Amino acid sequence: MPTVDLALIGKPGCHLCDDAREVVRSVIASLDGEVDVSMTELSILDDPALLDEFAEEIPVVTIGGRVHTIWRVEPARLRTALLEAAP
Repeated sequence: MPTVDLALIGKPGCHLCDDAREVVRSVIASLDGEVDVSMTELSILDDPALLDEFAEEIPVVTIGGRVHTIWRVEPARLRTALLEAAP
């Protein structure tokens, strides 16, 4: 089964990050095994480079190391991107 790497970049206490996490998890569940998604959560507070790059843009979702979206995650767009990213 193809595996797609997804990262959710945010920080603790960020309500938009919490919302994004729920959307991402829901979309991953909706894939029903079509794509294996490896989800990683990263905090800008733990990584100075991420803080410099994304301090004003969290949450950020990356797929395969490339920025997919910032601030709000649109479920249908994320689902399509994950399906298209599968090798």
